[in-house]
Amino acid sequence: MTMSSNEATRRQVLARTGALGAGIAFTGALSELFAGTAAAQSLGHTGYGPLVPDPDGLLDLPRGFRYRVLSREGDRLRSGEGPVPSNHDGMSAFPARSGGVHLVRNHENRADGRVPVPTVEGLTYDPEGKGGCTALTLDSRNRVLSERVAIAGTAVNCAGGPTPWHTWLTCEETEDKAGTNGYTKDHGFIFEVDPADPHRTGAVPLTAMGRFQHEAIAVDPRRGVVFETEDAFERPFGLFYRFLPRKPLGGRGSLRAGGRLQAMRVPGVPDLSSIQETGAAFDGVEWVDVPDPLAAGTPIRFQDFGRGGITHAQKLEGCYWGGECVYFVSSFAHSDEGSAADHYGQIWRYDPERRRLTLVIVFGPDTDVQLPGESPDNICLAPSGGLMVCEDGGGAQHVFGVTRRGEVYAMARGAQNIGTPQEPEWGEFAGVTFSPDGDTMYVNCYTPGTTFAVTGPWRR
Repeated sequence: MTMSSNEATRRQVLARTGALGAGIAFTGALSELFAGTAAAQSLGHTGYGPLVPDPDGLLDLPRGFRYRVLSREGDRLRSGEGPVPSNHDGMSAFPARSGGVHLVRNHENRADGRVPVPTVEGLTYDPEGKGGCTALTLDSRNRVLSERVAIAGTAVNCAGGPTPWHTWLTCEETEDKAGTNGYTKDHGFIFEVDPADPHRTGAVPLTAMGRFQHEAIAVDPRRGVVFETEDAFERPFGLFYRFLPRKPLGGRGSLRAGGRLQAMRVPGVPDLSSIQETGAAFDGVEWVDVPDPLAAGTPIRFQDFGRGGITHAQKLEGCYWGGECVYFVSSFAHSDEGSAADHYGQIWRYDPERRRLTLVIVFGPDTDVQLPGESPDNICLAPSGGLMVCEDGGGAQHVFGVTRRGEVYAMARGAQNIGTPQEPEWGEFAGVTFSPDGDTMYVNCYTPGTTFAVTGPWRR
């Protein structure tokens, strides 16, 4: 995200004065967002109190919460395969034996990545790719039992999402082809990663799911349809996709059998940013076959989708399944960059049964408080029945909680100052997720790459 110096300065002042926690506002019906989910039965009415400065200067949390550092960039992997890679991004948690947890963590390394994912035989797609995933296995007390490479030789692994059969789909956020940036293979694919045994999935691109600037995915657990977001940086902006597998819900490796990739068309809405009214709903959503999913000659978002065109949106990022619907995030839209209108974050819901798209939440600037630089990125459901939202902006970075009543509170603040006192910089948060039992929040600091386990009175 690019901000003016004035915007960045204001964000930093608000962060230092403690005013930032009240600075995010949105409109939306949270009860509607969580209807039909297990989390809707939980509390989720208030936050957990003010943040307490961390004497170790890493992570500020509310009183009663504590963290454990699981892994840091540059340390040695427990497997001995090399150093822990840089740029920690998307992540998910899966059940392991004896109450433990498997964590799969993306590394969004570009061609110039500081610490590349070590290449491992059988797990490397392109030896010149610096990105990939690492996998951690934890015991029931969040002690690290193992840490190893899960896939290597990929590029710009941003987010992704879990499958119902407990694998991770890691997404490359790039369209670079072989011969670009030194790569020996085309990039822009999704790869499946088995957190328990990565060699069972290897490094096989799921080409039928499209080659584009992937961000995140969510799987419909009843139908097996995979929804995908595209975080394109320039006009025309990204699309919202669905993939219809030939073997829906077929388990590990089934997505290799291929399927059909389609893009969403909302009749009469070429740009989602033009919709500003919370609760605005559109029936009759259409899905149009992608002419060339491999984008051999033309990126997908530039392709000809025929009469009626296709629906675009700036900064499509987080994506998750809740209840009977899929939710996805547009982190922001700027009219001076080509969007139809401005916003500081939207959360959309698509109901496959009704073919209905609804704008559920709108973050500023035209809500209760105007604050430049705020935008939601990764999101997840919390045990309290609300949302956890990773901030993607300038200045001090936060994980914010959003209660079912629509109250916003600061859950965590990164205390890592990686700049100078005069020009401070903070690494953004990413990959927020909860353990299967809901007792631990796992979250990454993007840079310097750090993975935290946060425990405390989540169900208070």
